[in-house]
Amino acid sequence: QVQLVESGGGLVQAGDSLRLSCAASGRTFSSYAVGWFRQAPGREREFVGGITWSGDRIHYAGSVKGRFTISRDNAKNTVFLQMNSLKPEDTAVYFCAARRINIVVITPPLYDYWGQGTQVTVSS
Repeated sequence: QVQLVESGGGLVQAGDSLRLSCAASGRTFSSYAVGWFRQAPGREREFVGGITWSGDRIHYAGSVKGRFTISRDNAKNTVFLQMNSLKPEDTAVYFCAARRINIVVITPPLYDYWGQGTQVTVSS
């Protein structure tokens, strides 16, 4: 079992930055792919980006490409989501998820473990 805990969310203004962390405990997830997702009220959970276990492949949704950066520190069992130039439409609960198969996919049900989420609110 892997437990994931997100942190770093908050209320910021448009144009600001935030860095989210996803810390894993329990079984090490250094061999897992990790994805970031977000869900705004009344909307489906959507893929933000993901990273393979070695970091050799990183994928981003078109809406965040160039503004968000994903990285990971396997020694610390942590994955990061650096969010720059935030926009009001980035407001959502952000989740990290881990997948035993080391391939990043955009479909939430294909991930095996989920965190509880952290709220990000961007005011205009």
